[in-house]
Amino acid sequence: MQAVSKHMRENILYRFARNHYHTLSTRLMGEKQFLDRVVLYQETSKIMYDLPISKMDALEISGNRWVESGFLSYRSAHYPDYDICAEPLPEYFDIIIAEQVFEHLLWPHHAARNVYEMLRPGGYFLVSTPFLQKIHNYPVDCSRWTEVGIKYLLADCGFRLEDIQTWSWGNRMAAKANLKTHWFPVYNPILHRDLKNDPLFPVQVWAVARREAT
Repeated sequence: MQAVSKHMRENILYRFARNHYHTLSTRLMGEKQFLDRVVLYQETSKIMYDLPISKMDALEISGNRWVESGFLSYRSAHYPDYDICAEPLPEYFDIIIAEQVFEHLLWPHHAARNVYEMLRPGGYFLVSTPFLQKIHNYPVDCSRWTEVGIKYLLADCGFRLEDIQTWSWGNRMAAKANLKTHWFPVYNPILHRDLKNDPLFPVQVWAVARREAT
C-alpha cells in the first residue's frame, strides 16, 4: 500500500473540516460563530465587563445579544423596526449598543446624534461596523469606516475626540475567506487558525464613545 504523503493528509484534513465543521460546531457550541466576529465579540465583551453594567440602563438597537449581560435594565429596539436615524426615543440610557447596524443607515450622522441625545451625562456608546466585507443589504448597505473615520463621525455628532476609543481586527486570511462564501464565513478553528491582527486588512472596526459627565 502506497504511503500517504503529507500533502494528501493535509488535503484530507481540510476536506473533513470543510464538510463537517458546521455540524460539529452547532453541537458543541450551540450556535455558529462568524469568522469576522470572533475577535470582535471577545474584545467588546472585555470592554463591556470593565463597566459597572449592574448599575446601567441599556439600549441595544442591534438585536438582543446583550440581553442577559446583567444590566440594571435592558431594552432592545431592533433596527429597522426602530429607525435610529429618524428621532431619539423619549428615554435616557447609560449605555447604547449598535453592532453591525451603522453600515446599513442612510443617515448615520443623524443616528449618531440621536444616540448622543439619548445618553445620560457620562453614558457610553458601543458601535461596531464591518470594513473589508462584501455588500449585504439589510435592507440597504451604505457605508464603511476605518478607525479614524468612525472616530471623526462620532466627534462630528457631539462626542469629544478625547472621549472616543477605537479598535479594529482583520487579516488577509479573514478578508480572503469573506470573498469565498455567499454570506459571512463561519469560524472554523481548524481552517482559520491565524487570528493575528493585521492593521492593513481590517475586517471589523469598533469604538466606544463617552458623553461628557457634566
